[in-house]
Amino acid sequence: RWIPNKIDHVCKIGNGRDYKHLSAGNIPVYGSGGYMTSVDKFLYDGESVCIGRKGTIDKPIFLTGKFWTVDTLFYTYAFHKCLPKFLYLIFQQINWYKYNEAGGVPSLLKTTIGNINIFIPNNENEQKKIVDCFSSLDDLINAVADKIETLKEYKKGLMQQLFPAEGKTIPAIRFPEFQNAGEWKDTTLGEEVYYENGKAHENDINETGKYIVVNSKFISTDGEVVKYTDNPSCLANKGDILMVLSDVPNGRAIAKCFIVDCNNKYTVNQRVCKLTPKKAVALLLYYSINRNPFLLAFDDGIKQTNLKKDDVLNCLFRLPQEPQEQQRIADCLLSVDELISTETAKLDQLKAHKKGLMQQLFPKLQ
Repeated sequence: RWIPNKIDHVCKIGNGRDYKHLSAGNIPVYGSGGYMTSVDKFLYDGESVCIGRKGTIDKPIFLTGKFWTVDTLFYTYAFHKCLPKFLYLIFQQINWYKYNEAGGVPSLLKTTIGNINIFIPNNENEQKKIVDCFSSLDDLINAVADKIETLKEYKKGLMQQLFPAEGKTIPAIRFPEFQNAGEWKDTTLGEEVYYENGKAHENDINETGKYIVVNSKFISTDGEVVKYTDNPSCLANKGDILMVLSDVPNGRAIAKCFIVDCNNKYTVNQRVCKLTPKKAVALLLYYSINRNPFLLAFDDGIKQTNLKKDDVLNCLFRLPQEPQEQQRIADCLLSVDELISTETAKLDQLKAHKKGLMQQLFPKLQ
C-alpha cells in the first residue's frame, strides 16, 4: 500500500551555506547548477537528495558521502520510512516550476517544498525494488550518454588529423589513394559558394505548414525547435549550407551550420544565410566552415555578434584539390555522425522509456 505523505514528514530539509571561508580540500561543493569546487570541511555526510533554492530549481541531485552545498541548494537528511534514492525518483517527477515563488530568477521556499504531497510504499522492500529497477536503467542511460561523448571526442580528434593543422598544407592522416595528390589549396567561402540572405517569415508561421522555417533556433537546437510555413520566401535545395549570422555574446549558435538533405522542404529565415556550393563537395564544405574559428573570432563576448556577408565570404580555409578526396573525407566524417545520431536516438528512447515507466509505477502527484 502506498501512503500519502508530505515531504517534510519523510525527511528534513537543510540549508546550504557559504563556503568561501573554507580552505581547499577534497570535499565537493555543489550549487543548484552542480559541482562548483572542493573544500576541506563537509556540511553533511550521507545520502541526500538536493534541489535548487534559487536558479536551477528543476534538476534534483543525488549525493552520497561527504559534501557541502551553498545557499542556492537545499539538501535533505534524517529520512523517515523513505529510502533517499526513492525520494530522488519522486523529486524527478515533480513539476518544480509549479512551486516557483519568484517572478524573476526561479526560487523555491523550504516550507513550500515540505508541504508537497507525495506517495510512498509502506514496505521498504518495494521501495528498494523500484530503486534497483531505475538504477539499472540509469546505468544504461549513462553508458549510452558516455558513448555519445566518446564518439564526439573521437570525431573532434579525427578532424584534427584529417584536416591540415595551422600553417600546414597537408593533413597528418591521408587516405592511401591520395598520398600523392598534392597540397591542399587555400580558399575562401567567396570562391566556393553563392551567397543569399534569408527572408523574414514571422508573419507567415503556420503550425501545419508544409515547409520548415530554418531560423537560428532550429539550427542551434539541432532541429528540436521547429516552425513551419506554407509561404517559403527563400527555398533551400539539397546540398545548400545554412549558417547562423546573429547570436548573443558567447552563444553557441553563431556560425553554426545546417546542411540541407532534400529539396522543397526548408525555407531560410532572416539572420541565417544560404550558401550554395559551386564545385566543392557540399558535405566537406559543411565540415570545414561549421563553427569555423575564423568566424567565431568575430564574437567579442560582450555584445551580440552579427556576421555580415563579407565576413562570411572572407572566411579562410583549405580544401583538397581533388573532388574524390573531398568526398572520401566527407563520407568518413558522415559515418561518425551517423553513429552519433543512432546513439542519440537510443538515448532519447531510453529516457522516454524511463519517463513512461515512472508514470506507470508511481501514483500521479497532485
